Amino acid sequence: MTSTLTSIPLAPLLDRLFDEAASLSPSTSLAVAAISPEERARLMQSKTDYLDFYGKLKDLPLAVSRATGVLLYMLARSCCAKTIVEFGTSFGISTLHLAAALRDNGGGRLITTEFEPSKIARARDNLTAGGLIDLVEIRAGDALQTLSADLPETVDLLLLDGAKALYPEVLKLIESRLRPGSLVVADNADFSPDYLAHVRSPANGYLSTAFGDDVEVSMRLG
Repeated sequence: MTSTLTSIPLAPLLDRLFDEAASLSPSTSLAVAAISPEERARLMQSKTDYLDFYGKLKDLPLAVSRATGVLLYMLARSCCAKTIVEFGTSFGISTLHLAAALRDNGGGRLITTEFEPSKIARARDNLTAGGLIDLVEIRAGDALQTLSADLPETVDLLLLDGAKALYPEVLKLIESRLRPGSLVVADNADFSPDYLAHVRSPANGYLSTAFGDDVEVSMRLG
């Protein structure tokens, strides 16, 4: 049995996108280099200044790592996901992994949201090149609005990979739709301490653990 993730056209596309992402990392951006590490951390955790900060990164892919991409595919396959919501499309690298899992699960629906128009165009091109655009709905705008309505009755997997300060608010929009066993994956979750406190508290109905250095994987218990 072959996997969409390791087959043509997706496998070579992902290799190219990861290579491009490595050459266009935030550390190579003049706009980001001018910001001190302390100020960068503050902006990433700000609920008011994040739009300006991420606007400076509009030409950068801000991709998940290769390992996290494979993890997303494996989690979506193992939970037999049919409905997936993603916060933070960027160039669509994580979206490609999740949509590949949907394809191999027999189909489904992936709703992803991004506020930067140029990134939406890049993601759409990549999803088309990967042969997965038919599974993906890209919503343009602020996630607090785009994910506030017209969602599936149940969501099998939620990926949080946008503005870190908004992780608690985005989770709140989706939480009632998470069935027991649904998964929530948060990239760079250490920049959202309120989010981590929520999913790591047994009283809130999650079993949660850190994966690697920067990913939090949580399962909805009920």
